[in-house]
Amino acid sequence: MEPPLIRRAEACDAQILSEIYNWYVLNTTVTFETETIDQGEMRHRILQRLITHDWLVAEVSGRIVGYAYYGPFRPRSAYAQTVESTIYLSEGSAGKGLGTLLYSTLIRSAAEKGFRELIGVIALPNEASVRLHEKLQFREVGRLEGVGRKFGSYVDVALWQRRTSH
Repeated sequence: MEPPLIRRAEACDAQILSEIYNWYVLNTTVTFETETIDQGEMRHRILQRLITHDWLVAEVSGRIVGYAYYGPFRPRSAYAQTVESTIYLSEGSAGKGLGTLLYSTLIRSAAEKGFRELIGVIALPNEASVRLHEKLQFREVGRLEGVGRKFGSYVDVALWQRRTSH
């Protein structure tokens, strides 16, 4: 198997990225979005992030198998150096080192663009995401109990934080 290629997302990636994301919408509490999104909405989200932040995709053998991005954490100007980061891998792509490679590249991108803090927001339970964040030197800094409701259950959220450079 050839090594994964990590590159910036492009508008033409919107279809496959929406397919990856919609699996999570329909089958998990990882995202609190409850309705699937179409290619046009995904394209809009990609292009908005790329204006001032970043959105990366991972390709294996020419096929996109995951993506990660960061964007504003909160809208107030005092939060300008802090971003919220997100990662999604296609079904069957976890556990192969792709998440570590993709997220590490995203962290470097945030540092290069001058962002100081990354915040990962993890709906619980999600052991794979917790392990990934721990591996990449994030630390849990807070927990919000029952703040999301999906599939008839209330879901806790953990906040994980990492400085981009030491």
